[in-house]
Amino acid sequence: MEILEAVRGRRSIRRFQKTPIPATLIGTLEESLREAPSAGNLQSRRFYFVFREETRKQLADAAFGQEFIAEAPLAVVCCADLKLARPYRERGRSLYCLQDVAASVQNLLLVAYSLGLGTVWVGAFNEKEASKILTLPDHLRPVAIIPVGYPAESPSRPGKVPREESIVYLR
Repeated sequence: MEILEAVRGRRSIRRFQKTPIPATLIGTLEESLREAPSAGNLQSRRFYFVFREETRKQLADAAFGQEFIAEAPLAVVCCADLKLARPYRERGRSLYCLQDVAASVQNLLLVAYSLGLGTVWVGAFNEKEASKILTLPDHLRPVAIIPVGYPAESPSRPGKVPREESIVYLR
């Protein structure tokens, strides 16, 4: 699959089949996260692969009842590592580590799509509750939950903001 084809074709999936994800695909998903660029190559991010249904249910509750998190066979909780971001001081902790996570998440979304898997980027959740559920150390900040599984829906392409409202050329 061409990269731009994946960018154009990927959709947010909120309904998943119960089919488990094969271990070989899990390894590919892991690689997609790890290969993303990062500020100063600090790689100030950590990922929790949550297969346990009870934990996914707790995460769905922490995400204000977004039940599709529990219904997917996998939820990846993406965390910024504030300790690893320290060399860049405040900007590292407040921005660079979040950008590191975002780059990894975009890789995950596109690679999952190329493998026939569906995903959705969930940012609406109670961070403190998610941290408690996963017993995260204080230096890890959960910033995204990504449910992953085989899609049970095929959403249409959403509209996009017109080019002239989103792209500015300075010459």
